[in-house]
Amino acid sequence: MNARSGSWRWKANPSTQGYKVNSVAVITLDRSPLTLPQILAVAYEFEPVSVSESTYARVDEARRIVEQILIEHRVVYGVNTGFGRLSDVKISDDELKDLQVNLVRSHSVGVGEPLSIPETRAMMLLRANVLAQGYSGARREVLDFLVSMLNERIHPVIPSRGSVGASGDLAPLAHLALAMIGEGEVWDGNGVGREAWGVETQDGGPTSDASCLTPLSLEPKEGLALLNGTQAMGSVGSLALARGLRCVHVADIAGAMTLEALMGTPTAFDERIQLARPHPGQIRCAAHLRALLEGSEIRESHRANDPRVQDAYCLRCMPQVHGGIRGALEHVRQVLEIESGSGTDNPLVFTDNGDVLSGGNFHGAPLAYALDYAAIVLTDLLSISERRMDRLVNPDTSEGLPPFLTRHAGTSSGFMMAHVTVAALLNECKVLSHPASVDSVPTSGGKEDHVSMGMTSALKLRQIVENVELGLAIELLAAAEGLEFRKPLRPGIGVMKAYEIVRSLCPPVLQDRPLSNDIEAIASAIRFGRLE
Repeated sequence: MNARSGSWRWKANPSTQGYKVNSVAVITLDRSPLTLPQILAVAYEFEPVSVSESTYARVDEARRIVEQILIEHRVVYGVNTGFGRLSDVKISDDELKDLQVNLVRSHSVGVGEPLSIPETRAMMLLRANVLAQGYSGARREVLDFLVSMLNERIHPVIPSRGSVGASGDLAPLAHLALAMIGEGEVWDGNGVGREAWGVETQDGGPTSDASCLTPLSLEPKEGLALLNGTQAMGSVGSLALARGLRCVHVADIAGAMTLEALMGTPTAFDERIQLARPHPGQIRCAAHLRALLEGSEIRESHRANDPRVQDAYCLRCMPQVHGGIRGALEHVRQVLEIESGSGTDNPLVFTDNGDVLSGGNFHGAPLAYALDYAAIVLTDLLSISERRMDRLVNPDTSEGLPPFLTRHAGTSSGFMMAHVTVAALLNECKVLSHPASVDSVPTSGGKEDHVSMGMTSALKLRQIVENVELGLAIELLAAAEGLEFRKPLRPGIGVMKAYEIVRSLCPPVLQDRPLSNDIEAIASAIRFGRLE
């Protein structure tokens, strides 16, 4: 709601291509951590959210402690004091509500392109689960309001830049809270054609009465209870991680397809080799590769007369590299899921004895480190894919394939420039893989003198994942082209299935054509799970 006009400001809805809207279950907030699939279900599939009665009881109990503090006029940070460097300023009783509203307004300083609707929904869900932990001291009405916004599919406009990751993601969360009190912007629609709230639009025109929600009036501590925490970096990071995990799976497929096109040997994937070094990710990757290559006519055609003892590292070491990346990303997943069920407020309200304690659970360091780790390993995933791509197009290493996979070398350039695109994407990933978490810029007059930069970690991870999807798409296209030259021999059963999916989207390159649309088509197939 605009503070002057008394109406919400609506923005045109961003693209929601690829959403699946098929709600079949309810995600119940019961003070448990959220799993990555649960986060994805609410973010992408609009699964409904509810709150358990035992959770409400804990929330109510914590709120009673805050109200007792007000009755007793005890001085508690964030309840009746200023914030940050101004924490030693006592606030009078008649200004306590203004304190919370002013906190939300003053911290709404985000800039840059908004978060996507799935990222926004994940952020709202994660924040609701923080309130559900019962450490915040906010009324159940605040939790209910967030849950209702999710279920009504009302999505605030959240600028992506402005957070240093301590005291949490203050600016992004402030924009969420700003929408809750009616002063922020929300998207006009939600990707499935539903209309907006039953209020006036920015130009004064009416909308349908699609929601009974009215702006939330904040009570003492509730503005702070909405702002402290890591839910912006957690939401962007969780969705990027899910895409990254899918990329590792697809990298196995692309690598197996490339191995077949290069007439490589699967010996290095033998289960006995993996059990001699039993990292779970390595074992899993090798098993996946064996399944993809099973029944290969290409392998049988050169098994007896193949003089090679072993392939280059980019082929032979896929279990070790892809598997190591799997292990790293599973660690990141564990960090994000633990965070989803954590109390990240300051101060925290403890219902067992009524203590209200100031601490640093809002600090994004655990997530920042993990997301930087993910950025590093996914950059290496594209690095090994690029090496395989080079072997496909380089006539010195392509095992008889035509130069650059073209039927008219010289007249045509084939996949020459596609490899250059992979090199450009990889270079960007290498730059972005520098850890954001090693930097800190003191803020708030030196009171907040060490920050995590976790939101930067999440945003650059998102870009790296997008680059990896595009790079793997190029390898898949090139490997599929390589298989054209091995016909009539057929690759392994799993590789053949992937080849057919690629060909259903992009025909062979019989003569030079622009490949940008082909690359985007395969990258989209990777992103939305068509190659699983």
